[in-house]
Amino acid sequence: MTEPIPIDELANALHVGAHELVSVVGGGGKTTTVFALGGQLSGSVVLTTTTKMGWERTDDFVVLLDPSDEKLRATVIPDGAVLVWQGEDDHRALGVAPEQCDHWFGLVDYVVVEADGARRRPFKAPLAHEPVVPVATTLLVALIGASALGQPIDECCQRPERVAEIAGCESADVLTPERAAMALLADEGSRKGCPTEARFVITVHRVDSKSRVGVEELESIIGPSAPLIAVAAIDETAY
Repeated sequence: MTEPIPIDELANALHVGAHELVSVVGGGGKTTTVFALGGQLSGSVVLTTTTKMGWERTDDFVVLLDPSDEKLRATVIPDGAVLVWQGEDDHRALGVAPEQCDHWFGLVDYVVVEADGARRRPFKAPLAHEPVVPVATTLLVALIGASALGQPIDECCQRPERVAEIAGCESADVLTPERAAMALLADEGSRKGCPTEARFVITVHRVDSKSRVGVEELESIIGPSAPLIAVAAIDETAY
């Protein structure tokens, strides 16, 4: 495995092009990923969600609620990033329709979408109504936290029964690299909703010296099936 990268190098590692709609799905760390990309991409950028986000975290991005096209253009063009929500309700930011993301993709250089929820668990598999991926997505980024590897599925995963079903085991079983790879690569797993022409990339977050062996094994099993990017923990205890 290549050395884990710091998260501030993620846009380069993902080879984000000049005009992309990036959807982020899977385990915990999606908001951090969306905001990191918002700070790294050059051009006009819309950051948003098609599910829900905590309204208290904005990372100092300007927040717009259900803006008109004119308001959006005035805020992000020629160069800048803005966080857009449909509204707020009960301490949660309400997401926009995926069609709205497709529309904005015709107005700005980048749209980066948190397209899934995991309730802060490091891994998950989607149910029938998940994820909510815009059809114009050009890059689907699937997340798994390194801390999930080697842990019981029902303790580390959201939708543990679904993860176990895809991996062919019981929810009380350990999430081995083999089982994680099955769920990550399955069309009904982390690839679910990925448009045919979109690139699919796996990112493993919070990789440190304790988790590195498991991440290396996961990368070996996935092989050429999908690119895998390991993102370093901020420090040895960053979980």
